Amino acid sequence: MSQEVFERGMAIRKSVLGKDFVEKSFAAADDFNMPMQQLVTEYCWGAVWGRDGLPLKIRSMLNIAMLSALNRNHELRTHIKGALTNGVTKDEIREILMQVAIYCGVPTGVDSFRTAKEAFAQLDAEK
Repeated sequence: MSQEVFERGMAIRKSVLGKDFVEKSFAAADDFNMPMQQLVTEYCWGAVWGRDGLPLKIRSMLNIAMLSALNRNHELRTHIKGALTNGVTKDEIREILMQVAIYCGVPTGVDSFRTAKEAFAQLDAEK
């Protein structure tokens, strides 16, 4: 593991998902799943999110579309919150999910809208 890439990944992951969320993920990790936390932090957040080719806002928008298409609602909820941090608006999230509904199926879109609404409500409750 590259310590430099890991540290860059940790910084980006915390800035997008929140310091508390990331620290809880690491605190809850055990011998079984700690390697996954390290892999995600280094390769996902450090090596890919840390590239200069796309701004974080666009990466967040892409993640919303892909996670919706894959019906990965737990991760979608997390990335919707991160997208808002990265400057994606609720209106833009709605438009992404409308696009998903057309190209990936209305049931997928419905589930994704439900997940987004839950994420928004949770964020509002935390304010």
